Amino acid sequence: MNTPPIPVAAPRLDADDIASAVRVLESGHLVQGPEVAAFEGEFAELVDGRHCIAVNSGTSALWLTLLALGIGPGDEVIVPSFTFAATAAAVRLTGATPVFADIAPDTFCLDPDAVRAAITPRTAAVIPVHLFGHPAAMDELTKLARRHHLALVEDAAQAHGATLGGRPTGAFGTAGCFSFYPTKNMQSIEGGLITTADPSLARTLRLLRNQGMERRYHHRIVGTNARMSDVSAAIARSQLRRLPALTEHRRANASHLSRHLTDLPGLTLPTTAEGAGHVWHQYTVRIGPGLGDRDTFAHNLQRAGIGTSVHYPIPLHRSPAYATAIDLPHTDAAADQVLSLPVHPGLTTTQIDDIAQAVTTLAQAAERAA
Repeated sequence: MNTPPIPVAAPRLDADDIASAVRVLESGHLVQGPEVAAFEGEFAELVDGRHCIAVNSGTSALWLTLLALGIGPGDEVIVPSFTFAATAAAVRLTGATPVFADIAPDTFCLDPDAVRAAITPRTAAVIPVHLFGHPAAMDELTKLARRHHLALVEDAAQAHGATLGGRPTGAFGTAGCFSFYPTKNMQSIEGGLITTADPSLARTLRLLRNQGMERRYHHRIVGTNARMSDVSAAIARSQLRRLPALTEHRRANASHLSRHLTDLPGLTLPTTAEGAGHVWHQYTVRIGPGLGDRDTFAHNLQRAGIGTSVHYPIPLHRSPAYATAIDLPHTDAAADQVLSLPVHPGLTTTQIDDIAQAVTTLAQAAERAA
């Protein structure tokens, strides 16, 4: 082809984002200054007024949260295996042990029954991931956490503005952790943020991100450098203002795809649970046996000008860094079958039509060949 494929993600900064960054660069206040404080206050409105602590990445958000909760060697933390590695890495970095539980096949999020079965006397926390922009089953998981006196840490890296029963992600658990990596629903080039209703936990997190200091050279605890820059915060503030419109664009694109791809043999479309407000970080389908090999299907879409991605081809319990002898059938099936199609707000209506047409053509060709 002479033109590049329609990308599965298209990170971009608009003129307001760039102007915000330039304004900060010219101000001389570059790190942990007024822009960070302003961003924390504005993001709090998205998460029911919780304390917000901005940091330098989503991984730092998870890691510092676990440290602040006192989780470490000898503790177990239940996590999904079907997720980005940062979820489990944050657990390992504290010295605790990630314990993998299976997912619900319809939402790709942690299955509360699998979590219940994984709880032991050493379990200290559960990290549900709001995967692909769909909220996890927080009502059931909150009850489990309370019954067993566990911390509940939401990995909301892909779920800015998602809701369940009208309540926003990041406002359910002991803490919520967001990422602002360029491919996320909103970005700050790089960055993260922690939400919590606990003022004591919020204070500890602020100390941890800034070398344990509340005042310069007065070290209350041992901390690290996980500060967000004011440049990143300024970009994040600009992106946050556009988040509702960006989310509606994602939802419109997802709805358009679903209308055109319904009832194709062998193709399972993503679903939205009752009461959930999906924000469509990814539009992830399943490629069933009737459509042949998933990777071949993806390759043929690429040849047709449609970019795709597999999130995630190797579940963590089968990767060398976390290899665990455990049976997670829904996780393994998802890793073999999932394929993410473009759904980002940079797509035009014509491009959405092209994506739907390419998938339909390949699926119908597979049906005829069967």
